[in-house]
Amino acid sequence: MEAQRRRAREALVQSCLASGVPAGPFAKDTRNVPLPFGGTYWSISHKPQYVAAVVSSSPVGIDLEEVTPRKRRLFGYIAEDSEWALAEQNWDTFFRFWTAKEAVLKATGAGLKDLKKARIQTILDGDRLIVQYAEHPWPVQHYRFGNHLVSLTHSGEIQWTLA
Repeated sequence: MEAQRRRAREALVQSCLASGVPAGPFAKDTRNVPLPFGGTYWSISHKPQYVAAVVSSSPVGIDLEEVTPRKRRLFGYIAEDSEWALAEQNWDTFFRFWTAKEAVLKATGAGLKDLKKARIQTILDGDRLIVQYAEHPWPVQHYRFGNHLVSLTHSGEIQWTLA
C-alpha cells in the first residue's frame, strides 16, 4: 500500500509538471482530505496496477477501480432503486456509480460517510453522468482502460494529463 501511495504522489508531481503547476506540499487535514496549495486542488487514487492523479484550479476528485464482480448485495449499498432505474443493473454501471460518487465525495472533502447523500441524477451517455450532492450537480467523466475505470469530477477547469 505504501508503494502505491508513493507512485500516486509521483503521478501527482507529473500531473503538476505537465499542467505547468508548481508542485506544492501535498498535505492532508486531520480527516485525510487533501489541502489545496497555492490555489491548486488535487486528488489521487491508486490500485495495485495503476495510479491516478489530477490537479485543478477548483475542487476536483478522481477515483480508480478495477471492474471485477463483487458481492451482489453491494448494488443496494451503492445506489437507490430510483438511481438503478436510470440504467441496467450490471457491473459496469455499478462501478460507474461507485467511482462517480467517490470522486464527488473526494472533491467536496465529505468522504464515504456521505455515500447515500450523493445521488446519480442523470446519465448523459456511456462515459458521462451527473451526481447530485449538497444541492450541487457534479459532472463526472469516465475513462476506461483494460478492466479499470476512472471517474473524474471538477467544479471548474481541469489541468491534467492522461499518461
